[in-house]
Amino acid sequence: MQENVAGALCYLVGLITGILFLVLQPYNQNPRIRFHAFQSIFFHVFWIVLWIALTAISFALPWELHLIVSLLHLVVWLGGFILWLLLMWKAYNNERLVLPIIGPIAEQQASKGVPAA
Repeated sequence: MQENVAGALCYLVGLITGILFLVLQPYNQNPRIRFHAFQSIFFHVFWIVLWIALTAISFALPWELHLIVSLLHLVVWLGGFILWLLLMWKAYNNERLVLPIIGPIAEQQASKGVPAA
């Protein structure tokens, strides 16, 4: 499989494909694919945590405020979806979109070294 396709597939199912590409040979030895896999994992974990937090907050609020948080839910979902598509597109085009905060962490994890053969 080509490097750009593997990089894009890291984002396809988030945690699952990110972990798969960190485990499967020879992809786990390629620093570019490792970066996309780590960024995919961190992005999806952040997105899930944010979604859970917004859900918990919306249940604790009165009805009127619940509607506002529901709109925020929609914005978070739509923004995350668009960002997810953009990450896959950039990876497929051999470009590296480094997200704020989690991107540098993913770069650091990807450069820590590759597993021994």
